[in-house]
Amino acid sequence: MDLVGPAMNRLVGDYILGPRIGSGSFAVVWRSRHRISGLEVAIKEIDQTQLSPKVRDNLIKEITILRTIHHPNIIRLFEAIETNDRIYLVLEYCGGGDLAAYIHRYGRVSESIARHFMRQLAAGLQVLQEKNLIHRDLKPQNLLLETTSATPLMKIGDFGFARSLTPLQLADTLCGSPYYMAPEIIQSQKYDAKADLWSVGAILYQLVVGKPPFDGNSQLQLFQNILASTELHFPSKILKELHPDCVDLCRSLLRRNPVRAQVENFCKVGL
Repeated sequence: MDLVGPAMNRLVGDYILGPRIGSGSFAVVWRSRHRISGLEVAIKEIDQTQLSPKVRDNLIKEITILRTIHHPNIIRLFEAIETNDRIYLVLEYCGGGDLAAYIHRYGRVSESIARHFMRQLAAGLQVLQEKNLIHRDLKPQNLLLETTSATPLMKIGDFGFARSLTPLQLADTLCGSPYYMAPEIIQSQKYDAKADLWSVGAILYQLVVGKPPFDGNSQLQLFQNILASTELHFPSKILKELHPDCVDLCRSLLRRNPVRAQVENFCKVGL
């Protein structure tokens, strides 16, 4: 079966697969519905034959993590269905797309809208902290929106890089997305849950400024710019419009570890 071919009315378990709404190198996401209840879901169809052992291990970890979490700001996994060569993840359907599409549509947002998203992100991160989990790939593309309204419910998704990490442990795997990657990860240093907070700071900055805090003509130049930065720069016109608390929060999140804001402090305050 061709992963990119049509799936209209194909049955997986008790779910009828509808139109394709996303795809990756070894997975396709279908908008689907339960054949009895009519519940709308997103089904991620994964071709197991294309997975390396490491990617398969990450997938199993993702399934294990999502099965333990039920929170309005974290994408829900209803069930996982496995066949000989496929794994189907039955997930909450988010009709509003992701935060990246939202930013592309609206551009830079007001501080009240940014606060709306940051509070939800803080609530989701608090759950992860309570379960000793770090996400390791927070970015607008992995923050899913329930509706297309201006202030939608937001859910943290894609836990493929997530892992368990107790307060005394440190991780050392290079993973994440370049624009949102903490300096300690770029430098292959050991890191903790505060690496997620750097990503949060980059997302907040992008919301209120309209672009990521660092850029470059190549990934190498981007990383060099991140590592060379000693103080977070805001465009002067935008800086005049932002409340000092918002600027301070951005700067406290986009600081080098260990002086970066603590996870529990961000989760309590948000914005």
